[in-house]
Amino acid sequence: QVQLVESGGGLVQAGGSLRLSCAASGRTFNNYAMAWFRQAPGKEREFVAVISWIGGSTYYADSVKGRFGISRDNAKNTVYLQMNSLKPEDTAVYYCAAERRGAMTTRPGDYSYWGQGTQVTVSS
Repeated sequence: QVQLVESGGGLVQAGGSLRLSCAASGRTFNNYAMAWFRQAPGKEREFVAVISWIGGSTYYADSVKGRFGISRDNAKNTVYLQMNSLKPEDTAVYYCAAERRGAMTTRPGDYSYWGQGTQVTVSS
């Protein structure tokens, strides 16, 4: 029903920056919460950041606060993750996700729609 497509991943040196994009299409609603999660090999999927589609409220994981910024462009149905001061431990597949009721939850199981993921690799 709703499709999410991430882009913008790649290889970057420690201390560098990347901006990820997530474009939403299909039968979507304007009250969604949109979040970024990441998953490194052999590890559980972890919360990164979330934004309210209508009000723009944001919340971040402690591990990325002050380095990452989440934003959205309502007209383009796109959410972004600006990643600065990247560290090797940020290396993971990054996924965007949508929660249909607008709840800004950090739990992966609460999200109804997921993108395919985009790889971010940070070298030292």
